[in-house]
Amino acid sequence: MANSNFPSSAGNGLPPLDVLLQQVRSLIIIPILVLIGFGGFTSFYTVQPEEEAVVKRFGRVIGINPPGFHFKIPFGIDRIYLVPTARVLKEEFGFRTVNGTGRTQYVKSREHRGESLMLTGDLKVIDVEWVVQFQIADASKFLHESRNPIQTIRDNSEAVMRRIVGNSLGSDVLTEKRVQVASSARVELQALLNSFNLGVQINTIELQDVTPPESVKPAFNEVNQAEQERERLINEAEKRRNQVIPRAEGEALQIIAGAEAYRAERVNRAHGEGGRFTAILSEYENAPAITRQRLYLEMIDQVLPKAGPVYIMEDGVSSPIPLLNIGQSGSSLPIGGGK
Repeated sequence: MANSNFPSSAGNGLPPLDVLLQQVRSLIIIPILVLIGFGGFTSFYTVQPEEEAVVKRFGRVIGINPPGFHFKIPFGIDRIYLVPTARVLKEEFGFRTVNGTGRTQYVKSREHRGESLMLTGDLKVIDVEWVVQFQIADASKFLHESRNPIQTIRDNSEAVMRRIVGNSLGSDVLTEKRVQVASSARVELQALLNSFNLGVQINTIELQDVTPPESVKPAFNEVNQAEQERERLINEAEKRRNQVIPRAEGEALQIIAGAEAYRAERVNRAHGEGGRFTAILSEYENAPAITRQRLYLEMIDQVLPKAGPVYIMEDGVSSPIPLLNIGQSGSSLPIGGGK
């Protein structure tokens, strides 16, 4: 009775009212479910072990999340920027390494040569290739303090390297001061990036290859050969000096030691002879005749053994007669001979 004033849907060919309501509900619920599913799917994100996530809400940084599984507000309210803070990044200058089919290839083009050709302090042109290795110390600064932080690092690195090489001699950069140039470049580049508040830590700067340009390489090789020959001769001279000088010093010390020993011997002998003479003088003053006779006998005892055999030739004797048979076996003959 209540619905008697309404026209019947079946009478005019229209669907019933409950069917229309069901269709409207379907059209509303399905997008809502899709929207809810999409929001739930995009509400979670994963940060890898070598990364940090900078979370921005309506363009403002609200946090930096460490590695792991995290939640965010979906539908573009929270935006996530993953920054590889634990990875060591590198920038190459003067060359490029390209990952080919299963291997890394070295590439150097005209554009790359424009980065590496530099003028030294003595107006020489050299080709310097180097690599800058760095890490992102502050993810938020790295994202927001510079429009293009990688290009900023490249520009400043090239400027620093050109300044240092330009203030150095070409021979020094090519030879013994390569490590010093790399160390100075790292310190200056770090100070420059800190002034920009870039949030980057420079680990190392390595000079890969420092050579003269292709057009002057033959002459440069000849110079290197001459320098190597000079170093070889210097090393040989040093070796010879190290052999001769210690030997001469040893011989000098030996001669000095011998002279000292001879001096000590002569002094001691002189002291002994002086003491002996003093003792003999004392004895001589007490008994001159006895002392004189004793000195004579002692001198004869020292002289006769050195005199050798003495023979006497007499008239009418066919063989010489030995005066004394000193130093020979057997009994001595009396002076003048005899049987």
